[in-house]
Amino acid sequence: MSTPSLTSIMLSSTDPERLHEWYRSAFPPQTDDVNEEYRVLGYGGVYLFIDTRDDVGPKTAEPGRVLLNFEVDDAHAAVERVERCGCEWLAPLEDRDGSLFATAIDPDGNYVQLIQLSEAHRVETATAAGQE
Repeated sequence: MSTPSLTSIMLSSTDPERLHEWYRSAFPPQTDDVNEEYRVLGYGGVYLFIDTRDDVGPKTAEPGRVLLNFEVDDAHAAVERVERCGCEWLAPLEDRDGSLFATAIDPDGNYVQLIQLSEAHRVETATAAGQE
């Protein structure tokens, strides 16, 4: 049996158009498609599907349960772009031993981290994952 691959994440919303526009603007995807009722944003081989469902409320009940992490090349520019899209910050941009992290709250209340890893953290992460 082959190893499973994580290829997509589904976000359901009472207002998928608004959520799609926010992600598209805040974190510009490599691809932006519509597949039947889904809006599909592509990020480096992982797809963010945004749809509507009748069994979800307008705000997520447990926003800390799942965080979407976006690795960026320029955290300061990414913060400015996210702020232009309108957001509340759970955690403003901070330096953690040379890597930069911030956590935004999307329009549905989901937590979204933007991360700019330092070269030292990249090497450490790759070594820990056995990808030297």
